[in-house]
Amino acid sequence: MQNIGAYGTEIKDTFEYLDALEISTGTMKRFYLNDCAFGYRESVFKRELKNQFIICSVAFRLSLNPTVNTSYGVIEAELTAMGIESPSIKDVSNAVIRIRQSKLPDPKQLGNAGSFFKNPVVSAGILATIEQSYENVPSYPANDGMVKLAAGWLIEKAGWKGKRLGPVGVHERQALVLVNYGEGTGPEVYNLSEQIIEDIKQKFGVSLEREVNIY
Repeated sequence: MQNIGAYGTEIKDTFEYLDALEISTGTMKRFYLNDCAFGYRESVFKRELKNQFIICSVAFRLSLNPTVNTSYGVIEAELTAMGIESPSIKDVSNAVIRIRQSKLPDPKQLGNAGSFFKNPVVSAGILATIEQSYENVPSYPANDGMVKLAAGWLIEKAGWKGKRLGPVGVHERQALVLVNYGEGTGPEVYNLSEQIIEDIKQKFGVSLEREVNIY
């Protein structure tokens, strides 16, 4: 639905088509790659066609001769820790699973919606301003000379990591994840996210955008 991605790859990289049910008519429609308008955590189903279709199935085209992608340093570090020098696809998969389990809460034990905010794309000037106060600011090249910042890093540096507001809070190991300790309501989660957005804007001049859909 939102072109989910991690560690250097996204859904659109292997996407072939999807079949979706149009709610108003009850008919099925097939959407190919160009129909979906995939972007960073975006698709037509989060914008123009939001709430109009139910995605029923997705088809992917995979290569029989895949290229193993370990370009993200955290994956290479994990493979090294596992004692693997020439990783297979399964090795990379296992490394990613280990990384995610070490950072993210188990939804069976602690309610959460995964990553709550998008990594913001900003100008090089904003990055330079932040670098005047912080060293080793994580950033990645984006289109048109822009740079992508790590939202989790911004939230952590602003002091929100592990912070709790009543029954909801920011996860202690991953600042991108908002958690519900058992009795939290939707408005309380939303209010927490709103406070974080306002604080990041004030401290860094960066506007965070929610990755999740709000109904």
